[in-house]
Amino acid sequence: MTDDFDESWGTATRGVRAGTHRTPEGEHSNAIYMTSSFVFESAEECAERFAGDAPGNIYSRFTNPTVDAFSKRLAAMEGGECCVATASGMSAILATCLATLEAGDHIVAAHTLFGSTIGMFNNYLSKLGMTTSYVPPEDVEAWKAAITPATRMLFVETPSNPLTEIVDMAALAEIANDNDALLVVDNCFCTPALQRPLDFGAHVVTHSATKFLDGQGRALGGAVVGDADIVGDKVFRFLRTCGPTMSPFNAWVFYKALETLEVRMQAHCRSAQRVAEWLDDQPGVEHVYYPGLASHAQHELAARQQPGGFGSVLSLRVAGGREAAFKLINSTKMLSITANLGDTRTTIVHPASTTHARISAEDRARAGITDGVIRISVGLENVEDIIADLARGLE
Repeated sequence: MTDDFDESWGTATRGVRAGTHRTPEGEHSNAIYMTSSFVFESAEECAERFAGDAPGNIYSRFTNPTVDAFSKRLAAMEGGECCVATASGMSAILATCLATLEAGDHIVAAHTLFGSTIGMFNNYLSKLGMTTSYVPPEDVEAWKAAITPATRMLFVETPSNPLTEIVDMAALAEIANDNDALLVVDNCFCTPALQRPLDFGAHVVTHSATKFLDGQGRALGGAVVGDADIVGDKVFRFLRTCGPTMSPFNAWVFYKALETLEVRMQAHCRSAQRVAEWLDDQPGVEHVYYPGLASHAQHELAARQQPGGFGSVLSLRVAGGREAAFKLINSTKMLSITANLGDTRTTIVHPASTTHARISAEDRARAGITDGVIRISVGLENVEDIIADLARGLE
């Protein structure tokens, strides 16, 4: 039995109810289908499924009931027609690019992207004849100026990692549509609990399910959400052939985690706002980057695009550069020093020497990722304990 979601349901309800596939056993929590292959009743049925003439499972590289349940639930939450689940967030981006671009195509991207995404574009897509230009994420005129006749994709994170710049998605969607290009938005920081890029005209949404979709730092995975043509056909065919596949067990972890996504994100937002406001008042902190602060350059835009809240991730710049940043990080006792984010546990990291270490110093400087910048993903501990831990380093 399958519970089809109602279009009138809110995001939280979709996260609890959409994508349910119940077996004749009547289980309330979805089963995990840990199988590599599926058995057919006859050679004729097998041939029909492989030819695409009959529905049904074939092989877990590209058809698995547990992965399908997660995909349908996330698609419902994002307001998309289809979702393809992948092995990681980076494989979701790779699948999107290789499924929709060709040699000679051009990408315009924000220069504030995650370091591995920049590395993929510069070091690997370039080998296939695809070129990338980088622009300031908030400068709409710069996006327009970077367009060439070969431009087929605009790629952005909003908010960005780690300085939380916000991009006007509706403006970029208009540019993309005017130039026969796709707008691809990495929605990792917000998730559909806070914003839905497809509602603002994005054509494709990518996720690192490893982050907030899971929310507890347990499993690796990614996802691509969009329409039946781009995602349901092109990205799916790439996955079927090339195989950057999500495992059924990981899909079950993410599927269950989506049930609590909205309430978790609301709690993250409340605590992050408190931490950001407290940091903003501390001597030695030169600047706090958080969309929930009125001082954030795109605060009003963030409020329009992120009706669910301003997110969990913030960054601060301390006086004294790398030495002061390391001192603050090393002085914490409770916070986890790790490059992952989106966890129930608050994490803290120095982006210039970790997540963005493999891009050039020039690119880091252009993106504003100086040696004094620290990124914090605010978790679900008592916010007073988070603040007390940070205070040790600021003393």
